[in-house]
Amino acid sequence: MPAKPAPIKKGVKVAKKEAPPAKPEPAPAPPAVEPPAEAPPAEAPPAEAPPAEAPAPAEAAPAPEVPKDAPAAEAPPAEEIKAPTPPPPAEPTSEPLELVVEDINDVSVTIQWRPPANIGNAGLDGYTVECCKEGTGEWKAVNEELTVSCRYVIKNQTTGDRLNIRVVAVNAGGRSPPATLPDAVLVREVVDRPKIRLPRFLKQRYVLKVGEKVNILIPFSGKPQPAVSWTKDGQPVDTKRVNIRNSERDSIFFIRAAERADSGVYEMCVKVDSFEDKAQLTLQIIELPGPPASVKIVDSWGFNVALEWTEPRDNGNTTITGYTVQKADKKTGDWFTVLEHYHRLNATISDLIMGNTYSFRVFTENKCGISKDATVAKGSATIQKIGIDYKPPEFKEHNFSEAPKFTTNMPDRCTTVGYTTKLLCSVRGFPKPKIQWMKNQMIIGDDPKYRQLNNQGICSLEIRKPGNFDGGVYICKAINEHGEALVSCKLEVKQAIHPDAAKK
Repeated sequence: MPAKPAPIKKGVKVAKKEAPPAKPEPAPAPPAVEPPAEAPPAEAPPAEAPPAEAPAPAEAAPAPEVPKDAPAAEAPPAEEIKAPTPPPPAEPTSEPLELVVEDINDVSVTIQWRPPANIGNAGLDGYTVECCKEGTGEWKAVNEELTVSCRYVIKNQTTGDRLNIRVVAVNAGGRSPPATLPDAVLVREVVDRPKIRLPRFLKQRYVLKVGEKVNILIPFSGKPQPAVSWTKDGQPVDTKRVNIRNSERDSIFFIRAAERADSGVYEMCVKVDSFEDKAQLTLQIIELPGPPASVKIVDSWGFNVALEWTEPRDNGNTTITGYTVQKADKKTGDWFTVLEHYHRLNATISDLIMGNTYSFRVFTENKCGISKDATVAKGSATIQKIGIDYKPPEFKEHNFSEAPKFTTNMPDRCTTVGYTTKLLCSVRGFPKPKIQWMKNQMIIGDDPKYRQLNNQGICSLEIRKPGNFDGGVYICKAINEHGEALVSCKLEVKQAIHPDAAKK
């Protein structure tokens, strides 16, 4: 006797290939589900036709009548088969960034930090601040509830304790890696935070020449006594080259003889506990530059020569400020400067002499001065001769003949008995006029009491220790072949008054 086919479940589709009616295994399932109680008429037809197996598909014809009463009830099971993709598991954030101490006093420590770089897919719920007294190894959360601020004040601490502090970011994925302060924080009052007072002239590039002494004093403040440290380009300072002397109020930076290798960025740091202040000093040591790498004569035409040169291989550790160009005639070999403080790398030298052969050299200049050596151009330049017919202009001979003429007058004079006096005037004329002095219309001649001079038209008469009778009218007369001229003045001689005579 063939096996009785299993009843059709209400929630299973007939057309599904995974559960064919020929399999006997699902037969025990009906007692648990009990679907026949709800729809016995639908199960009766298959029970009355067991002899024939072929009509089974024909009996499936009534199946469309079942979904008529429950089309909505079959829809949800179809959607449950395609279950939605579960969300990815929540991940913790990365560690908080840049944890630093903002302030310290005798009972609290204030810290601040920046949010993590990677928040993750679960967001950020807040931060937990944890402390551990140095030597205990026991971390305790300071805040009972998560804080969303990136700043926190750790209160109610004991003065003198050393605290290790860390901050952890928390979200649905758990705790992030902790951000921990590198050093333990000493709970105590900082009276005066460290401060560097960098002089104004050091805020710019400090330039010195090779061999000069570097002696810089930088004051600072802070209480308790700050710890002072120096670095050069991020590395500790070479104490063989640089001497650092620190006192309670300043730091002395000293180099006996500067070298180019001493150039760089020096950083001074003063630190009190977790507070610090930094200042940078840029030191530049310069020296004379080298000569240009090459100099060449590019072209020569007429009375001109074109030169070109290249920058020096060594600029002396500073910018090049110019060039000096010199020329030398091969006949004499003497060098003459034709260009100074010249900024370009090419030049045209003009006004050269026809028929001469010239050599050229170039010096380099910078803030330290002009280079010791010069680069001489290879070869020389010859200024070719050009046929020129020179006709000197015809000049008419000028007649310089002129009658005597006095260009200055002799003012009246007054002198004292016994005091030598001098009369002056100036005259011109060509040929050179003859000078004659007269007193009261009388020619003086070679009287030794008088000294007569005529130097380049300046005529002078010196009267040696005049007496009461030397006063009068003096005349200077100039005579040549074209005429004569005269000039006169009045000389008055007074008697000296003695103080003793006045009292009498």
